Amino acid sequence: MKTMIYLIFTLLLLTNCSKNEVNEYYTNKGFKPDTNILTPEILWKFGRLINYNVSPNLKQIVYSIAYTNIDENKSFTDIYIYNTTSKTNKQITFTKKNEHNVKWRPDGKKITYTTDTNGHIQLWEINPDGSSPKQVSDIKNGIIGYQYSPDLSKILFVSQIKLDSTISDIYPDLKLANARIEDDIMYRHWDRWSDGTYNHIIISNYNEGSICTKGVDIMKNEKFDSPLKPFEDMQEITWSPNSKLIAYTCKKQKGKTYALSTNSDIYIYDTDTKKTTNITKDMPGYDRNPLFSKDGNSLLFESMARNGYESDKNRLIILNLSTNKTTDLTENFNNTVKTKIWSNDNQIVYFISNNKGTDEIFFIDVNKKTIKQLTSGTHDFTTISTLDNKLIGTKMTMSHPTEICEINIQNGNDSIISDINKSLLDQIKMGKVESRWIKTTDNKEMLTWVIYPPNFNPQKKYPTLLYCQGGPQATVSQFWSYRWNFQLMAANNYIIIAPNRRGLPGFGLEWNEQISGDYGGQNMQDYLSAIDSMSKESFVDKDKIGAIGASYGGYSVYWLAGNHNKRFKAFVSHCGIFNFEQMYSTTEETFFVNWDLKGAYWDLENKEAQKSYTFSPHKFIQNWDTPILVIHGEKDFRIPYTQGMAAFNSAILRDIPARFLYFPEENHWVLSPQNGILWHREFFRWLNKWLK
Repeated sequence: MKTMIYLIFTLLLLTNCSKNEVNEYYTNKGFKPDTNILTPEILWKFGRLINYNVSPNLKQIVYSIAYTNIDENKSFTDIYIYNTTSKTNKQITFTKKNEHNVKWRPDGKKITYTTDTNGHIQLWEINPDGSSPKQVSDIKNGIIGYQYSPDLSKILFVSQIKLDSTISDIYPDLKLANARIEDDIMYRHWDRWSDGTYNHIIISNYNEGSICTKGVDIMKNEKFDSPLKPFEDMQEITWSPNSKLIAYTCKKQKGKTYALSTNSDIYIYDTDTKKTTNITKDMPGYDRNPLFSKDGNSLLFESMARNGYESDKNRLIILNLSTNKTTDLTENFNNTVKTKIWSNDNQIVYFISNNKGTDEIFFIDVNKKTIKQLTSGTHDFTTISTLDNKLIGTKMTMSHPTEICEINIQNGNDSIISDINKSLLDQIKMGKVESRWIKTTDNKEMLTWVIYPPNFNPQKKYPTLLYCQGGPQATVSQFWSYRWNFQLMAANNYIIIAPNRRGLPGFGLEWNEQISGDYGGQNMQDYLSAIDSMSKESFVDKDKIGAIGASYGGYSVYWLAGNHNKRFKAFVSHCGIFNFEQMYSTTEETFFVNWDLKGAYWDLENKEAQKSYTFSPHKFIQNWDTPILVIHGEKDFRIPYTQGMAAFNSAILRDIPARFLYFPEENHWVLSPQNGILWHREFFRWLNKWLK
């Protein structure tokens, strides 16, 4: 039946059918939920903005939206256009293919995107009205990303190049052998085992819809990646305005050295001379995401000062390409930068940073180095672009998924222009989100978000959840999540307490950095300060309080399980650290544990490290007395799944009520639709059992 429907839709598309004839199949516009209270199934009906791009003439914005088909356990992405003059949105593709990396071609005549083509990701072009899709690339192993040169004479794409031997290469006669041979660490990263391939930048000539030559590998024979694995962000690569230079990010290290270091650099490749120059060789931390000014005279990039510290202050550095002089534009800024863009006249740089629990847009005068905040509100801006005399950005809140907005550069006011989920949001009642400042044990003020049930009655008592944030250095901001969704938790009649405890950015560098080496210290007292303060409220049932969290938040739950003094009646830990010694020896990015735990557990002379290992939750297992749900994915290489197994097994051996939810195909996150719904059902089934 579904195949027949698809064929009908395809036929309608080919005969220039109207948008309305197929809209409901590919969007949530016709969806009528049975309830006005958020459920996991409704949550997966929300459309997800994937990316957007402003046209060269500034008159249109192309963007893509993914909608999920729960029965098929997959999402489908299509392309839309917003007209800045008529203020209208229009869907232009209606396929069961997924169109990703959607952009305008530099001349504005075509929209470009990548999609699966015979088992590999290839580049395609399409007219702005959705007609005449044409395949542009036919690369053997497919491509990861692409960028046209501004003059449209060339194109760069990223492809995986095999440079290392695998078992089949070493022993070609053992065709059925299934093994790995390793001589160094960093043999797996995030959720993938190394396969002998590296991300390389290939430049090819381009001629109106086709790549004309095989291409030049500008990293030939280099066993390094650009963009960096595992997330392969194409913002790490950029063309100069004159189409002669390519700036790219690369971490030219391997094995143990790679695992211990965050020292990536910015390289500039000259397409005329074929020479590559490292412009950040004297900068020891992360250097990433280069961006040429629009006149081509300067290069802006993000940089961290300290090697091995992944959560160091992210600075904005500008390089004068004529003098080779660098300037730290954010030298006097006390928070970290997330993303940035140039103004059209090259005099202003706009960027996003967290400020006391929300992600706001700031701007800096390049010449004066003065920084001012542009936006202010209960929201998170996530990306920004220039559009004539205004900005285009994406924004979300705890009560609203991401949308595209116009932002007034004079007063910071914004208005939504995409309205992806308006029809669905209009049918759902959200709970109130409130900010409170709570005093900590060391007499500091801590921002804490409180999320109330949609039909909150102050005369009633509610079970309450303490949310423990991951990272550990990731702000509890106004994020909308498809797993840790506060509104969904509140819709199940829970009060949610989400403190911005020690170790989170947005409250100054001192607050952010305090947590390293002190995992079981002040930030744990911050958690307890938040829940103890809120327990005094008449609407909080202090006999029905749970603690929940993932990653570092999962560690926090394990630590609290052994140190909570009867405060909590249920725990949920997702992908948490249970045993620090095991974590140090099995995680892939060793620089993380080196910095945050202050060293190896076998370094007995290192007092800071030895203090850290006293905070390992497994050392407090004898104190566990509360039911706990443990969740872990097998493909989580950051915090290996054996950590979850150890916690669950220990609880069972101590006769603590426990459950283990294990996902063989998920990583540190849960990404597939049906697994996501299962996650929520088990999450609430456990909490309801012990707190209701």
